Amino acid sequence: MTQLIAKDLSLEFFKEMLRIRMIEEAIANRYSEQKMRCPVHLSIGQEAVAVGVCKAVLHTDRLISNHRAHAHYLAKGGDLKKMMAEIYGKKTGCCLGRGGSMHLVDMSVGMMGSTPIVGGSIPVGVGLAFATFLKKESDITAIFFGEGSTEEGVFVESLNFAALKKLPVLFVCENNLYSVYSPLDVRQPKERDRIAIAKAHGIFTKGGFGNDVEEVYQVAQEAVDSIRSGNGPAYIEFETYRHREHCGPNFDNHIGYRTEEEFLSWEKKCPLKIHRNKLKGLSEKDFEDLRSEISHEIEEAIQFAEKSPFPSFDPDLENPYATNSL
Repeated sequence: MTQLIAKDLSLEFFKEMLRIRMIEEAIANRYSEQKMRCPVHLSIGQEAVAVGVCKAVLHTDRLISNHRAHAHYLAKGGDLKKMMAEIYGKKTGCCLGRGGSMHLVDMSVGMMGSTPIVGGSIPVGVGLAFATFLKKESDITAIFFGEGSTEEGVFVESLNFAALKKLPVLFVCENNLYSVYSPLDVRQPKERDRIAIAKAHGIFTKGGFGNDVEEVYQVAQEAVDSIRSGNGPAYIEFETYRHREHCGPNFDNHIGYRTEEEFLSWEKKCPLKIHRNKLKGLSEKDFEDLRSEISHEIEEAIQFAEKSPFPSFDPDLENPYATNSL
């Protein structure tokens, strides 16, 4: 990738990735307090994909996520206090405390929801894009999913329909090599090429290294430009790696499905480390000031969540039906 990234944008990439990392580390550190009312799937190690893709789309564009949704929600501009309150099961959460970590919705920033069932985000996102198409709107719908979702039949069905109708949809595959505890090589044949499968539908396709936020951004920008030019959907795939367990706050290298050596090799390729080495002009004091600012924001959000009331769950009084505002 040869495109130069503006200094201000490069710094913004780092700030957003650091903010997501620190937020999720705070969730991990406090999870044992048992005040959070749901399971959590953390994206620690995968921040570059969320930030790079969301920087390439517009605020008005739409996003559908999966079970690992925090980074996508935050990168799209979601409200941290509302997200934290949702995880704490509080009425001030973005879903009134009823959805939890895996069901984040904030339509004010185009975060249309997250679907935890493997592959579930794909047809929902294509449906949103089809609605956009029918209404002759120009918004793009970005769909995030893991490589495990490409093993579901709905993956190729959705590619086919989106290509047929030339829908403004961006398929974003985050390939973190594992589906829960199953590595890629026990789930898909070595010769299987997901990018080639998508390309066979006649759409824009491209892959990249998911821990280099600049590369992610540039690949995503090419795909978005293709979609906005009227060429229909695009499929982009990024190889990355999650640092924590599939579900929960802990490290799990000791249980045998992946080795410590593998983990350490990917830790050296941490997206924050890679990008900080590229940054010019960020002093150690600037870095610590930034960490302090983010820490203060996180503490405020946690206090907000802890002090907020629980929902009443009275279907006669609290939003029992959809309204025109939805």
